[in-house]
Amino acid sequence: MKKRILVLFLLFVLAFTACTNDKKTIEEGSSTISTEFDIKEKSDGNKEDKKDNSNKDISSMSFEEIKEKAKGTTVNFYGYGGDVLRNDFIDKTFIPYVKENYDVTVNRVPMDIDAINNLLLNEKQAGKDSVIDVVWINGENFYSNKEAGLLFGPFTDKLDNFKKYVDEKSDDVNYDFAYPIEGYEAPYGKAQHVLIYDSEKVPNPPKSMEELKAWVKENPGKFTYPQMPDFTASAFFRNVISEIVGYEQFMDFDKEYKKEDVLKEIDPAIAYLNEIEPYLWNEGKTYPKDLGTLNNMFKDGEVWMTMSYNPSAADVEIAKGAYKDSVRTFVFNSGNIGNTHFLAIPLGSTNKEGAIMMIDAMLSFEMQLEKSKPKVLGDMPVFDINKLSDEEKKELEAIDNGVATLPAKELLSKRIPEMPAKLVPLFEELWNENVLNK
Repeated sequence: MKKRILVLFLLFVLAFTACTNDKKTIEEGSSTISTEFDIKEKSDGNKEDKKDNSNKDISSMSFEEIKEKAKGTTVNFYGYGGDVLRNDFIDKTFIPYVKENYDVTVNRVPMDIDAINNLLLNEKQAGKDSVIDVVWINGENFYSNKEAGLLFGPFTDKLDNFKKYVDEKSDDVNYDFAYPIEGYEAPYGKAQHVLIYDSEKVPNPPKSMEELKAWVKENPGKFTYPQMPDFTASAFFRNVISEIVGYEQFMDFDKEYKKEDVLKEIDPAIAYLNEIEPYLWNEGKTYPKDLGTLNNMFKDGEVWMTMSYNPSAADVEIAKGAYKDSVRTFVFNSGNIGNTHFLAIPLGSTNKEGAIMMIDAMLSFEMQLEKSKPKVLGDMPVFDINKLSDEEKKELEAIDNGVATLPAKELLSKRIPEMPAKLVPLFEELWNENVLNK
């Protein structure tokens, strides 16, 4: 009998202890979850190994397999958020398109590129996965991130629409400011330097640098350009260099360019700008501080020309009532500088499958066509016209470019490449020393 009572007592104690432990688990639920999370983190093993395995899986997967794996996921798309038209296109047109056609949710996160660069670097140094899945990038930012091992690739060979619509041999998609891309970013859109004029005052715009020089001398005070390092002014200077001395000699990205050698090479272009300087607005004694200032001078009729790196900029201003209906744009017969902006995938992205699908969606004919419309965004398409079907060509030709925007076909046929990004500040420095402060 005593043994039976002892057994019952021990069972009661064990039951009470179990209840106490259960209560403790409920009361300290957050601690339990944290512990489970820590265990999960440890079970993942080395993060770098995990990423390598993920990358390897993608490299062996077909487009359809990647698409299937991406379904139901969310992609964080980081990029500059200061362009209202671009934001509207992404939010109202592109995001619904990706959801409907790929079952992928896109979360647009506005952030300046400098902050993005710092975030990617800090994540890598901390050994963390990236919160970024796709980034809008190009030029020196692509160069620095790729060189630092922060980008995933190559991945363009996994994009159906890249193969279907893009000229894979084009310099525009193989080099970014002369730096080899090697499949680590995919084209998003194109931009091109254009000059803007009032056709009532300039019935026959110049078609070459020589004709521009003659026009400037015949119309003193009616032309100028912003001072360096304004982005558009710098592009204009590179356009002068390209037409007068050529650009081919500068396309070796790996070459170390000495300042004195570059000055000697571009001296004819500097001489050109010094020759027209006395005939510029205010006799060339001062230059507008930036493009915004030049645009205001154009609106007020102080000058009869301005410029932009957006071929549709004039129509955007006409639609706002800022420019007269008589405003038009032109490019030189020898071509105007253009560049391509791209989409890349961080190495630390945890949803590379979804990122690939989002980028494929951006390369679709529907999205490239829609964003090329001046009233939507005016972002030049990246597709190869020769790869379009007859029906697609008709849709492209049917776009209302507005009264001022040149047809995409003309722009693409008069397009010259950007030179290496590292030359840009050197050119600007030489302009300051030999034109502004000579």
